[in-house]
Amino acid sequence: MNILITGGAGYIGSHTLISLAEAKYKFVVFDNLSNSSKKSIKRVEKIIQKPIYFEEGDIRDKKALNKVFEKYKINSVIHFAGLKAVGESVKNPLEYYDNNIVGTLKLLEVMKKNNCKKIVFSSSATVYNEVDAQNYIPLKENFPTGATTNPYGRTKYFIEEILKDLYISDPEFQIAILRYFNPVGAHESGTIGEDPNGIPNNLMPYISQTAVGKREYLSVFGGDYPTPDGTGVRDYIHVVDLANAHVKALDYLNNQTTNPLIVNIGTGIGYSVLDMVKAFEKASGKQVPYQIGQRRQGDISTCYSDSSFAKEVLNWEAKKTIDDMCIDSWKWQKKNPNGYSKKK
Repeated sequence: MNILITGGAGYIGSHTLISLAEAKYKFVVFDNLSNSSKKSIKRVEKIIQKPIYFEEGDIRDKKALNKVFEKYKINSVIHFAGLKAVGESVKNPLEYYDNNIVGTLKLLEVMKKNNCKKIVFSSSATVYNEVDAQNYIPLKENFPTGATTNPYGRTKYFIEEILKDLYISDPEFQIAILRYFNPVGAHESGTIGEDPNGIPNNLMPYISQTAVGKREYLSVFGGDYPTPDGTGVRDYIHVVDLANAHVKALDYLNNQTTNPLIVNIGTGIGYSVLDMVKAFEKASGKQVPYQIGQRRQGDISTCYSDSSFAKEVLNWEAKKTIDDMCIDSWKWQKKNPNGYSKKK
């Protein structure tokens, strides 16, 4: 089986390559390196001790995609490629709609042309109705979706709807939609991890860059939420657990016909921003100074999953703890204070 991994050089993609290799799957990486580094591929090769087929290209380029499908005889896709920052999407909505939605449409068109009808899609908990999400905690897969508060979440919601319509039009498609919560952590070797461009949009790299002295302090967006310490509560999941969920989803599609499958991928536990700060200080032995500022547009107070369905249908559950997340994040940051030392 040849699996195309779009966005496979990125944070979640690179960790998933290791899980796929451990499960003896064969794959090809397709990435435009706009927010990733080819160095991650080289480091994964050292971890799995085998070469990785890599093709540089953009999912909006049907010609380039088609060449890859024909060259490698692709029969399955794990679709990671996409822009992913809530705040940035509010500032640049057209860029998000073009990259995420148009890119996915081009990918699906090429899949159909090449009779490739198996896809695992990287979705997000942001598809849930964020305005009234507080009434639905913990979030279950059958809860209302679509009333998102930012363009990033809307792109994920629209793509989910596109995939559902595609299945209705062609039931031969096998589709798994994984709704991620908040991926953090790094590979235990400390050689691959999250390496955002510029100012981080996610909490953990901001915490770790502050701990290593790269940033003066952590900006906490909002300290007046109706939570135990006033800061936002989220479901953080170790990226290795998340990577393993993709292998389980692929296994499921290879053995089941129920479609489309929609699954939450989280721990089912909510931690506040300050909970994460304290855990990271414990893991690193470093102080993480922070300043509480205004709430960030598009954010809500509390969001965590009911992840029981994933255990039921995929035989998957998160195994790593908040301490594991922080220990591995710190190991990556300490070894790589400047990430992959920019870039390609």
